[in-house]
Amino acid sequence: MDQIIAEIKKIPPVTRFLCGSSLGVTLSVLMKAVSPYSVLFVKELVTKNFQLWRLYTSFFLGGGGINYIFEFVMLYRTANDLEARSYTHRSADLAWQLFWACGGIILATMPLRTYIFARPLLVCLIYLYSALAPPGSLTSIMGLISVPVTYYPYVMVGLDLIMAGPQAAAQSVAGAVVGHLWWWTVWGGELGSQAPEWLRKLPTGGRWRRSCWLGACGVHVTAPRPPAGSPSGTATGHTWGSGTRLGN
Repeated sequence: MDQIIAEIKKIPPVTRFLCGSSLGVTLSVLMKAVSPYSVLFVKELVTKNFQLWRLYTSFFLGGGGINYIFEFVMLYRTANDLEARSYTHRSADLAWQLFWACGGIILATMPLRTYIFARPLLVCLIYLYSALAPPGSLTSIMGLISVPVTYYPYVMVGLDLIMAGPQAAAQSVAGAVVGHLWWWTVWGGELGSQAPEWLRKLPTGGRWRRSCWLGACGVHVTAPRPPAGSPSGTATGHTWGSGTRLGN
């Protein structure tokens, strides 16, 4: 048991929170410990009856069966890759930006009368992951097919359209739009979004702190992979020659 707990603690904090919340909410409903209706987002119950827990549970209710297993694996892989590479030692910033992204998903899907935000949240994270991935990278869809990571979110939208219809696809599109805004405002522009100091001070095993080295703090970009066939550590490009000294 101690070994299992130790392995769980190795997972980055935001990824651990997302996956743990998904398991907790979904399994509670599947085991009939709580009613499915009690975890859905219902605007009137949130604003008038102050059932604020629905703002949380509606993002983590997954479906049953094999589909949920695939969705859970994609959630773990996507969140873990983002936090371990693009947000190295910046989990607090990821959590803060994710908080605002969830608010954007609620607003973006409100015309669609969405009650569960798990799929838009997954597509939002996938869009950011694909935008920050090195050029030319491939990713696996449900462990069955590999596609260029650039097309990953569009494949997800297409699958939702085929398997669940226009309503589900529209919700995924809303998640992708929020993901694009996330990338554009934080990574593509100069706005940035740093977590407040109180969030950084929360104990998370040392992974929550902002990454600073020699006084330089900010965005960490994953370097592109070297071209195929290039030896590791070997410079590529034009060979300029040894040159000639002036006066010779």
